[in-house]
Amino acid sequence: MNRARTSPPTPPEGAPARSRAREIEGYRGLAALSTVVFHVWQQYVTYDADGSRPPVDNPYLGALISLEVIDLFFVMSAYLLTLSYARAAIDGGSTRPAGVFLFRRAIRIVPLYFLAVLVVWASRNPTLPGDWLDLFEHLTFTHVFDKDRIFYTLGPTWSLSLEMLFYVALVVLGPLAVRVCRAVGRRGARVAVCAGGCALLFVLPVVWIAVAHYVLHVPHTEWPVYFGPQARFGGFAAGMGLAVATVALGERGRPGAPLAGTLALTAFAGVYALSLYSEPGNAGFTFYHPIAAALWLVMLYGTVHVARRPRWHRFLRARWLTGVGLVSYSLFIWHEPIMLRLYGAGLLPHGQEDFPLAVAVVLLVAVPAAVLSYWAVEYPASLLGRLKDRAGRPRDFYPADAADRVDPANRNGRGEARESPARAGAELRGTA
Repeated sequence: MNRARTSPPTPPEGAPARSRAREIEGYRGLAALSTVVFHVWQQYVTYDADGSRPPVDNPYLGALISLEVIDLFFVMSAYLLTLSYARAAIDGGSTRPAGVFLFRRAIRIVPLYFLAVLVVWASRNPTLPGDWLDLFEHLTFTHVFDKDRIFYTLGPTWSLSLEMLFYVALVVLGPLAVRVCRAVGRRGARVAVCAGGCALLFVLPVVWIAVAHYVLHVPHTEWPVYFGPQARFGGFAAGMGLAVATVALGERGRPGAPLAGTLALTAFAGVYALSLYSEPGNAGFTFYHPIAAALWLVMLYGTVHVARRPRWHRFLRARWLTGVGLVSYSLFIWHEPIMLRLYGAGLLPHGQEDFPLAVAVVLLVAVPAAVLSYWAVEYPASLLGRLKDRAGRPRDFYPADAADRVDPANRNGRGEARESPARAGAELRGTA
């Protein structure tokens, strides 16, 4: 009996036809799993008079677990979403209206996020009025500016505040770049305009961090100062720069498999070394995030802009890993409340020596929960994208003139038009 093939995960929005979409999905899966392990690690760190004690007293393992992969998420997101603007600015063409872009981003992010915030907030505020300011800030994506509540309710979702601000910035800066470049005659000059804009957006957060730390002497525990968009936009700027570079180069500048592997491995080693040697007070710690974003850019360049697919891409394209990548947003949203609920209920061991067992238990619960969340919330919400056409107009599902033009041979027994199964399936996949 032939086994039916399942369709691979839908390429991310903005991905070009020849992009390494499955490799990006594999990176998403790795980053999501790394985030889960890191937060379990944090849960098992203990503090005493001598300071903090990690669950495994091995600095090399600790450096690997504490890699800041959130910057990788920022770079990937900005890369994929900036590609269409980069193509329009450098080579001409059109982009989606801002309303359509924001609508599609909203249905991708908001339904699951709002559901999780309401569920977790209600469980932690069983009596009214509760901490209504915390709820308001999370529902308006402004908790990243509140030092006391930035990590409340859903700790990792401070980054979603930055994602939403990036979307707004992109629909302003993207069309502006397109208009400016239309007045520039030479392609090289258009590339320079786009690259210069990305470089400026990358440098400004570096300047902010330097002034805050070295001039104003703001401690690193002032979270909004170092976690806000003014400090962390460099990750998005790096992704935008990668999009500009891949469009500008086209088929040129594609490294072969050995060089691509060397680039990716060297960049990852650089992030690892940064994690290993950075500590409060030194430059590596202070500028960790812009440096990491630049290194992640190099790693992704050595992955998405290659002449031929290297053998090590098979790992990134593995079904189990791209499957985790597909549900990575749900895993990112739910893993922390699941971990805390299991820990509070005594379903996780409390001894530091049991950290590996705790990781296994959290993953065994959180990954299936993420799969359920994807199919129950994320995927149905994504179908809302079919309500608008590419121009942003409400889609007419039953146009009268189209019904009149249906050939009688294509009507069913009740006189209704038949829909092509292949067409219906293609439209459904296209909205995922």
